[in-house]
Amino acid sequence: MHILVVEDDLKVASALKNGLEAEHYQVTVVHTGEEGFYLLNSQTFDLVILDLSLPGRDGLEVLATIRERAIEVAVLILTARSSVEDRVLGLETGADDYLAKPFAFSELVARIRALLRRGRSDQLLRLKAGDLEMDLVTHTVVRGDTTLDLTVKEFELLESLLRHQGHTISREMIAREVWGTTARATPLDSIIDVHIARLRKKVDAPFAHKLIRTVRGLGFNLEGSSA
Repeated sequence: MHILVVEDDLKVASALKNGLEAEHYQVTVVHTGEEGFYLLNSQTFDLVILDLSLPGRDGLEVLATIRERAIEVAVLILTARSSVEDRVLGLETGADDYLAKPFAFSELVARIRALLRRGRSDQLLRLKAGDLEMDLVTHTVVRGDTTLDLTVKEFELLESLLRHQGHTISREMIAREVWGTTARATPLDSIIDVHIARLRKKVDAPFAHKLIRTVRGLGFNLEGSSA
């Protein structure tokens, strides 16, 4: 799940990024309304955390414009403006939820999970391969009766493999999808191989049927059927 944070307070933005990544979300942070609006028009996000008091184009203007253009993304307003009038205006402009600062991070995470569930089917929120199941809302991974303890990067890597289930995914594709690289001036092959090896120890090593396979010279694939 990819979250866009549009927040001009650098400390708040950094805390949100660190906290949400610890919850296994992919997080992109920008500090102006213009940057947020540009990314929403050029990339796909599952949710936006939007401040209202932004330099240049303010949050309400960004919100109104993306709703006018029918950009499908959940929007949670996170702002110091806490009056009833501000809340009503934000919700009427098109926000899906509204949380005033200061806030409890646990409440923010609960609201994010609720928004991501809303209007999304279980099929979209769960990825499966054989006896392996990933829940994209709670960020849990279970194989059989065993809950797997994955790092953030291992979770993202496994999600990428699951989304390409049955097909070979190259190291270049992994670098782009998991590490966000757009150019390969510094190849990540060795780093990817290390993370694949660590993921195998958790996903495959304790089980008879192996899911993650190396395709020599091409990359990796994940098969869900039993041998």
